[in-house]
Amino acid sequence: MSSDFYTTSILPYSGIIIKICRAYTNSQEDFEDYYQEVCLQIWRSRDKFKKESEWSTWIYRLSLNVCLTLVKSKKRKHQYFNTDSLPEQVIEDSKAFTDEDLNTLYKAIKQLAEIDRALILLYLEEKSYVEMAEIIGTNPNNIGVRIKRIKQRLKKILHGKIN
Repeated sequence: MSSDFYTTSILPYSGIIIKICRAYTNSQEDFEDYYQEVCLQIWRSRDKFKKESEWSTWIYRLSLNVCLTLVKSKKRKHQYFNTDSLPEQVIEDSKAFTDEDLNTLYKAIKQLAEIDRALILLYLEEKSYVEMAEIIGTNPNNIGVRIKRIKQRLKKILHGKIN
């Protein structure tokens, strides 16, 4: 992967990738593995981007698909960057497992079904229902109802009514 592609096409969207990977991992090591795999798949699939949507939408969709595939298969492909770890800027920007309130929220989000995790992350990113539907691959008409139910479930989880 060229550093130019990473710097111009992935790094500006690393926040998206970080949030998605964090929602589907339980340790810093897994997070880093997922992040690297997502970046690798973005690089491999870059020629398949048809410009029918925004680059950020495509990044979201690809990141979700990669993470869901990794979660379902429970095995990781060992194809990494030439570096031993993530670039320092990404590590500094992510602070992936340090903020207590954020960790509490992610712990609650991890108790949701996989597709609900994706939807709440998109909601927290203030994506429109149309954008959410495009990324998830569903009808925008039912997004609002699903988001409302997810928020109610998260509230119950955070208030200790659901384990």
